[in-house]
Amino acid sequence: MTTNSTQSDETTDGFHLVVDALKHNDIDTIFGLVGIPITDLARLAQAEGMRFIGFRHEQHAGNAAAIAGYMTQKPGICLTVSAPGFLNGLTALANATTNCFPMILISGSSEREIVDLQQGDYEEMDQLNAAKPYAKASYRINKAEDIGIGVARAIRAAVSGRPGGVYLDLPAQLLAQVIDAEHGRRSLVKVVDAAPRQIPAPDAVQRALSLLQGAKKPLILLGKGAAYAQADADIRAFVEESGIPYLPMSMAKGLLPDTHAQSASAARSYVLAEADVVVLIGARLNWLLAHGKGKTWGVPKQFIQIDISPTEIDSNVAIAAPVIGDIGSCVTALLEGIRSGGHGKPDPAWTGSIAERKDKNLTKMAAMLAQNPSPMNFHSALRSIRDVLKTRPDINVVNEGANTLDFARSIIDMYEPRKRFDSGTWGIMGIGMGFAIGAAVTSGKPVVAIEGDSAFGFSGMELETICRYELPVTTIIFNNNGVYRGTDVNPTGGKDVAPTVFVKNARYDKMIEAFGGIGYHVTTPEEMTKALTEAIAAGKPALINAVIDETAGTESGRLTNLNPSTAGKK
Repeated sequence: MTTNSTQSDETTDGFHLVVDALKHNDIDTIFGLVGIPITDLARLAQAEGMRFIGFRHEQHAGNAAAIAGYMTQKPGICLTVSAPGFLNGLTALANATTNCFPMILISGSSEREIVDLQQGDYEEMDQLNAAKPYAKASYRINKAEDIGIGVARAIRAAVSGRPGGVYLDLPAQLLAQVIDAEHGRRSLVKVVDAAPRQIPAPDAVQRALSLLQGAKKPLILLGKGAAYAQADADIRAFVEESGIPYLPMSMAKGLLPDTHAQSASAARSYVLAEADVVVLIGARLNWLLAHGKGKTWGVPKQFIQIDISPTEIDSNVAIAAPVIGDIGSCVTALLEGIRSGGHGKPDPAWTGSIAERKDKNLTKMAAMLAQNPSPMNFHSALRSIRDVLKTRPDINVVNEGANTLDFARSIIDMYEPRKRFDSGTWGIMGIGMGFAIGAAVTSGKPVVAIEGDSAFGFSGMELETICRYELPVTTIIFNNNGVYRGTDVNPTGGKDVAPTVFVKNARYDKMIEAFGGIGYHVTTPEEMTKALTEAIAAGKPALINAVIDETAGTESGRLTNLNPSTAGKK
């Protein structure tokens, strides 16, 4: 009998090829939760030198993968079981796509022939089609020899152009497929130039420079896309050499230090209303910016928009000068134009009026922060946190909640890029512990998660994950006994508490102690300073239960206008 000369006695299978394909593309970490049919895949990944971070809920594993992708420009990997596990991960995948974070959700699935005939398989679900509306791309691999190309397609889709979430479906029978090992090795694909530069058109750059040249009150608005681009030096040079005031969106804070002289954050309402030409760098005119219209934007203005996606242009208002390409290339082109004499400095009357309003608002804020009420409020507690974090600009800050997010965003200064992670474009709650774990694992740096007590509840069980992997994460819970605040009452006088009220005087610090972490219970700014300083220095999992006035906070935070209230009468 003759044998095929290309065959060897050595074999491999789908499990090994998935791990090999990821490692072949320099992906070294998987966030996930094991179960049928992917338990052995996680075991093998660890045995082959990859890091597997196991979670208690797939949504938080997906959030960790998403923030890892944002920090590294490589797709973060989330691994889940089929059907319900996939759906849990799908929430994080949809959020990643909305926020333009590159991530790949890999889920095991039931056998195609049973699912397609709807014969009632274990956790039967058409996961591929369920994912399509919420992902940038969705793929299913049915043959072991296609695993290499399937993983490569997923990686390229996640990071090229506008980044986003990709779904990769792995039926159980695929993982067990056995093929010749040499054939398997040859089937692996190393992705080359996964996110190629997209150079802006020269006429588009010139149009933008001409518009800037005629501006009397220009403004630069930095979005999280600018932070993702990792074009930090050129963005800073563009801001400083142009002399134009800038306003960072929350996750763009730190591209330039928040204390920078050109920062207009303390005069946000004024500059948005008064600017005549606005340069959008990696920022979208969505609800976070009032869609570019209405009283927020005041006087008529013209927009220069830098974006990698042409379809983003004119999405809400007319864009006078679109500059399409990757942010690094676009900013570099504008910077070269400015250096060659394509733009003069802004009118001193404009920058002077901004400085005047900044000084006024910062003085008002300083007075509020100097107060020391008992019990603490958001301002006094955040003052202590701000002062500690100022000494450690390398620390990652995760922030979510309604009032906790709103106040922390304006009080906690950031000094380095890609160090602040929050609720993002959707404004969702529940990203806290997933983002904290992802940031700690990816950076190797400490994390401080500043959480509202309501927001923490979505992912609180991941404290065990933080302790299990001994991550340097300090979680601070602003405990005011409820959603928004803890003062609502049941109008019927019945035993049930009001819909927004939690257990009074809850001791969240005891939760982390149950898993071997360090718990702190603080009621004053001085206690907060001491606890946070100790926790960061220890480098161990810690939780600070910060008791604040239960009357502090407003309904829906700064989004009260988006929360309709009943006007009906009986």
